[in-house]
Amino acid sequence: MSDMIQRLDAAAKAAPVVPVLVVDAAASAASLAMALEEAGVTIAEVTLRTADGLKVIEAMRKAAPGLIVGAGTVLSGRDVEAALNAGAEFLVSPGMSPGLRAALGGREHLMIPGVATASEAMARSEEGFQRLKLFPAAIAGGVPALKALAGPLPHLKFMPTGGITEGEVPSYLALPNVFAVGGSWIAGQADIAAGNWAKITATARRLLTPA
Repeated sequence: MSDMIQRLDAAAKAAPVVPVLVVDAAASAASLAMALEEAGVTIAEVTLRTADGLKVIEAMRKAAPGLIVGAGTVLSGRDVEAALNAGAEFLVSPGMSPGLRAALGGREHLMIPGVATASEAMARSEEGFQRLKLFPAAIAGGVPALKALAGPLPHLKFMPTGGITEGEVPSYLALPNVFAVGGSWIAGQADIAAGNWAKITATARRLLTPA
C-alpha cells in the first residue's frame, strides 16, 4: 500500500466525509480551507470545473497545510500534470479511459477512479488502483450495490459520490467497504461564493459528529 493511500485512509478514519468543492474564485480558497480545517475536515476534493480550480488547490494547501487537498474532475493527461503541479495530493476522476490511464504513468496510487459496475471495479483493481469511487452512487445502486460488491470483492474500498443526500451519509459509512463519502453538502458553491464560512464549519461539524 502506498504512503499516499495510508495517509488518505488515516485521514478518512478521523473524518470520513470529503467535501467536493466547486470554487469560482481563488480569493475564497484560504478562508474556505480554514473553515473546513476548523470543523475537523481532513480531506477535501477541489473540482477542476471552474477556471480557478488549480489556483484554489494551491491556495488551500498554503492556508491549511494539515488538510489533504486533491483534484476532482480529472479527465485528461493535461489535467493530471496541471493538478499535481498545483499541489494536488490525490486525483479523482468520474471514470477511466485509456488515455487518462496512460497519462498516469505508474501513478495509479494517486488516483481514485470512478466505477459503476463490478467489472469496472475488478478492472481498475487489476490495473493497480487501490481506492475506487462508486459514481454516480445514487444511480449505480447506492448502499445495496456496495453491500453486494463487498461479498465477492471484499478487498476493494470505495468513496461513493454523486446523488447522495446528507441524511444517507451514515448508512454509507456503516459499510465495511466504504472508507469515505464524498458530497457537496458541507460547502455548496453558493455558500462558498457568499463567504458563509460559519455555516460551512457548522455543517461540517454536524456531519462529522457521530449520531
